[in-house]
Amino acid sequence: MSETKTNPQGDPVTSMEPEQKTNPQGDPITSVAVPKADVKKDPHEDAKKQRVVTLEYLLQEAPRTKEFITGSEAAKEAIRRSNVDMAIAYPITPQSETMQLVGVLYGEGYVKEYYRGEEEVGVMAAIAGGSRAGVRCFTATAGPGTLRGLEGIASWPGHRLPAVAMFTCRVVNAPLAIQPDNIEIAYLLNCGMIVFHAENQQDMFDFIMAGFIISEMNDVTLPVGVCCDGFFVTHARGYVRMQDKSMKLPPREAWRGAVPVLDAENPPARLSRDAPVQKSNFMAYNIHAVWQQEVWAAVERSRKYITKYMGGLCTAENMDKADVVIVASGSAAAQSREAARLCKEKGIKVGLVKVRSLRPFPTKELRELCKDVKLIVVPEFNYVGWLAKEVATAIYGHSKAKIIAGPHVYGGQSMPVELILDEVESGLTGKKSTNVPLSAIMGVDDPAAMAHFMRSI
Repeated sequence: MSETKTNPQGDPVTSMEPEQKTNPQGDPITSVAVPKADVKKDPHEDAKKQRVVTLEYLLQEAPRTKEFITGSEAAKEAIRRSNVDMAIAYPITPQSETMQLVGVLYGEGYVKEYYRGEEEVGVMAAIAGGSRAGVRCFTATAGPGTLRGLEGIASWPGHRLPAVAMFTCRVVNAPLAIQPDNIEIAYLLNCGMIVFHAENQQDMFDFIMAGFIISEMNDVTLPVGVCCDGFFVTHARGYVRMQDKSMKLPPREAWRGAVPVLDAENPPARLSRDAPVQKSNFMAYNIHAVWQQEVWAAVERSRKYITKYMGGLCTAENMDKADVVIVASGSAAAQSREAARLCKEKGIKVGLVKVRSLRPFPTKELRELCKDVKLIVVPEFNYVGWLAKEVATAIYGHSKAKIIAGPHVYGGQSMPVELILDEVESGLTGKKSTNVPLSAIMGVDDPAAMAHFMRSI
């Protein structure tokens, strides 16, 4: 029997130290057992558990939690829930961070294929190829990248290629800068794609998911561009209400599209390989003309889906008995909302129309909202005033309102709300504007002045 150790009082001593193990020769054993290998977790586990839900449920019914994130992170979370097959990246500020985060999603299994292209021309060509083959595609670019890839982008609608591209707008004209400026939207408006303009991080999140489903509707089958003002949205933080990441959109069902997908039997619709289109004869002209009409008819048919899934092409605030309406899109809408609040403190009733869809444009809605107002102010983050042109064209002959095409800021400048407030007061009192030239103000009585305005804006 082994001897029991005791303390001076005779009580048994229980040692807290582990017993020293020895080998048969009595030498202490100091080796450490090899730990059992941990079971490696599948990095795609959470992605594999996602369940498919409808866009209606995802956007309108699913519970949401609020997170304080950047616009790039909001885009990432939208892609996480969008069941994307392929994303192709090429870095350009301020879009680079967005596509880097999409690359993280690829590593987690939420995006099936992902790679970096050689330049924007190649990226846009690859997106076209992927969409033709029937998969759901996403990319993003900005500023000079948009213009470099524009030849390919402008061909997407005519080839009836559903895809979503995110444009994080920045300066494109010299002197070149990386600062926010949304002049590039002017280049996107007339190529046949659907164009949304996000004000903030929440818009970015919702518009991307809605864009995929709208683009793939049988009677649409067109690309969707989701634009935002770079840095103001992409790198700034805002509250975004998001659904649980365990849900995702239904996959693309390419057989539902307006044209067959590319395979050995079905060349893509209306490519230049079609012999009649290559010849300078009546048939070539007719084929092109008919197809252009169909593309733009498809843009118009998207209206009902934008209304169904996004709540409308525009939103209106404080319009009851308003004498003045500010019409804005993107980041300018946030500045306009604050300007309207300051006007209210001064006793000036000012409404706000936020344009969410630029193509199709809310012409009918603007005509109804602006039919009785006295003044319309259109602030923009660009020099050329593309939104003011759209507004003036939409309401011409349907409203007697004076239209002020401005104020404009560009090249990365912020827009002090006082600039907007000044145009409201100048427009109502007749005081000369300090920021907007007379050629950018459309009066109500002089046809010649009105014609000059339409040319000048």
